[in-house]
Amino acid sequence: MNLKDPESMSAIIGNVLRYGVILSAITVLFGVILLADANGATDSSNALQYFPNQVPHGNFPVSFQALLSGLAGFASFAWIELGVIFLIATPVSRVLISVFLFAAEKDRLYVVVTVIVLAFLLFSMLLTPFIPLFQG
Repeated sequence: MNLKDPESMSAIIGNVLRYGVILSAITVLFGVILLADANGATDSSNALQYFPNQVPHGNFPVSFQALLSGLAGFASFAWIELGVIFLIATPVSRVLISVFLFAAEKDRLYVVVTVIVLAFLLFSMLLTPFIPLFQG
């Protein structure tokens, strides 16, 4: 694979996006199957209640520890949440891989620009929840 070839770079990036979405879809589907199995395939309305004045909006915790214990216990919402995390991580990983591809090409301008984009992405995902202006 020639990294100087734009088609090779596009193929790598396309595969990252494709496989990320596939992994996300499989994980969410597994969670939905667990949800249907736990609540009966005919009526899952109890499990899908929405509480707009409460965060989280259902009866499941959203902390990292709760996610890990939910995955270990095969809790449906934990697997669905993991699928959504995979879906969010897919474009971020695309940008991260682009940094390495541009570095392999020795294209410093694109490396700098892509690192700045990655920094903005990570800042917006990881730090803005702790800034009081964005809480509400």
